[in-house]
Amino acid sequence: MRNSKGFSLIELLVGISIVAILAAIAVPSYSSFVFSGELKTAQSDAKALALQFENRYQRALAYPVVAANAVLTTTFSGWSPASKKFTFSAVGTATAYTITVSGSGSGYTGCTIVLVESGTCTVSGCSKGNGSC
Repeated sequence: MRNSKGFSLIELLVGISIVAILAAIAVPSYSSFVFSGELKTAQSDAKALALQFENRYQRALAYPVVAANAVLTTTFSGWSPASKKFTFSAVGTATAYTITVSGSGSGYTGCTIVLVESGTCTVSGCSKGNGSC
């Protein structure tokens, strides 16, 4: 036998197979972790927007009137969403408000978060995390 340096083809194939198996296990777990993180970020953004409504209520004893198609970052200059996978909309009257957060894009479509002035927050239509916020 010669004294050869390096790996045989069989050794390389075994190594590649092990890496492929580990990747097949890790990718779904990572995707689930990313989704949970985006959902929590959207919930935090919705709660931060609710705090903007409550802040205005504390100052004027009335919630700001917000039309359904209003640009929220203009209406509330102190608020900007961190989540890029969700779209935010709000409707507000002097006595109530409803914040609706809708998922957009692959894996997020149909996921909805609804937050009302009473503090009730519900999550529905998501692959994970349905229930209350």
